[in-house]
Amino acid sequence: MSIVRTLVSCAVNFEWALHQLDVKNAFLHGDLHEEVYMEIPPGFGNSQTDGKVCKLKKSLYGLNQSPRAWFDRFKRVVVGMGYSQCNGDHTVFYMDRQKHITILAVYVDDIVITGDDAKEIKDLKERLGNAFEVKDLGPLRYFLGVEIARSSKGVILTQRKYVLDLLNETGMLGCRPIASPMDRNHKISALSGDPVNKERYQRLVGRLIYLCHTRPDISYEVSVVSRYMHDPRVGHMEAVYRILRYLKGSLGKGLWFKLNQHLDVEGYCDADWASNIDDRRSTSGYCIFVGGNLVSWRSKKQDVVARSTVEAEYRAMAVSMSEMIWMRSLLSELRVLRNNTMVLHCDNKFAINIANNPVQHERTKHIEIDRFFMKEKIDGGMLKLGYVKSDEQLADCLTKGLGPSDGVVICSKMGMVDIFSPS
Repeated sequence: MSIVRTLVSCAVNFEWALHQLDVKNAFLHGDLHEEVYMEIPPGFGNSQTDGKVCKLKKSLYGLNQSPRAWFDRFKRVVVGMGYSQCNGDHTVFYMDRQKHITILAVYVDDIVITGDDAKEIKDLKERLGNAFEVKDLGPLRYFLGVEIARSSKGVILTQRKYVLDLLNETGMLGCRPIASPMDRNHKISALSGDPVNKERYQRLVGRLIYLCHTRPDISYEVSVVSRYMHDPRVGHMEAVYRILRYLKGSLGKGLWFKLNQHLDVEGYCDADWASNIDDRRSTSGYCIFVGGNLVSWRSKKQDVVARSTVEAEYRAMAVSMSEMIWMRSLLSELRVLRNNTMVLHCDNKFAINIANNPVQHERTKHIEIDRFFMKEKIDGGMLKLGYVKSDEQLADCLTKGLGPSDGVVICSKMGMVDIFSPS
């Protein structure tokens, strides 16, 4: 989804159109390169077919080979039209012709097309229609459960219908809303009460994880409750229901992509030191902006225990930098990158000083690989580190629970709005 959000940001800043296509019976278009046999379907067998099987000539739904066979066929068709497959993400194809760009992104049977070459986009639709059974859905409005609304001021991505269906399924449609998704000083641990229904808990958390595609305001909270999928307890389920109560009060919140007339890559990173009660590991969080619009974010518990706040912040910086480098390489390959230098904001001066200091210290031995990785990118001019005050740190909501007022301020700065709220 970060690819889709990046393409939407490019389309808004360059004022490109966004088109959507749907491939009917996509998996049936795949070509099998190995011998696959299936049992004769019930009702088609007789005494002459006893003990015999069918040999498949084309892929079918349900085969493990079907997704790979379909994408292989699709790739050969698109590359045959003169498009190049993107190395940053193999589901993205592009054509750069006479200073005009056309970009195609595919997810199973859903296709998004954008670019500034209107004639090529029209020809591409016709050629895809000749190769497959394709339905032109017009402007991009609904993609993978995400509702997309566009106006002259920009584009907004929401999952309001998804939230309503989730609340209706859980019986929380009439619940009393709450102002924050998690208590600021929560003490959730592995032994928070008695065990609960594991399948129900996993289903609820799984649906919340998918909701995070347009809701960075609940990413940290969902990250916390997803740590206990193997052994959910009463306290964990209560935390899930609190997230649902928060969603009830913010049904229409979504990401707002506006025209900023640039495509600079900018990031914010933060870490909450030793925040996990069970194993004292820290939580990393980052958010990446492309063209002034939020396209990528993450909240994740670190893999090892950090012995200091500097170490935790430094590890968060390294993870954020990896994401920004990938985003930069993707934009560069698509020929849309305008500024080669990225800026990463951090609220820890000690971590910034270590990254900019050419002299090694004893305190950096345990993060030596991350240190050399960052030093190489900074010395090469690819990245600049900037200091930001803690109250202006946008990644703060991805590392800890915030109060209602702080959450509203950060959500507003991240570009989250509610177009369904009464004026």
